[in-house]
Amino acid sequence: MIAVVQRVSSSSVKVEGEIVGQIGVGFNVLLGVSENDTEEDLQWLAKKMVGLRVFSDEEGKMNKDLKDVDGNILLISQFTLLGSTKKGNRPSFIEAARPEKAIPMYEKMKEVLSEMLGKKVECGIFGADMKVEIQNDGPVTLVIDTANKR
Repeated sequence: MIAVVQRVSSSSVKVEGEIVGQIGVGFNVLLGVSENDTEEDLQWLAKKMVGLRVFSDEEGKMNKDLKDVDGNILLISQFTLLGSTKKGNRPSFIEAARPEKAIPMYEKMKEVLSEMLGKKVECGIFGADMKVEIQNDGPVTLVIDTANKR
């Protein structure tokens, strides 16, 4: 799994002109699921995201996590994160999970994150043409790849 985690002041996602997910302070997360991802990868990634200390404390240091700031998550499916540009100029998406695997993993990630945060996780609609508005804070953007747990 690959997640692009952006610290935001606010974020929203629209499908066909209607807002389907919206948050204030928190993380906008673009999530890509690969064919090789496991439940263990999902749990590791969820724990990593919820525990990221990238919010400022009283001294202005990035020392607080989502729970400390009562932050939220807007989770957006993004299979193109698994795109390979190794050959030519047209990305290959053969590493991206097919919907029959990706959808249950995406739904499980929503559930796990919601349990960890103790609140609803906002989300887009899997496979839909989405318009995402992000008010980056910082900006702070991290790419977390379960295939490269560093």
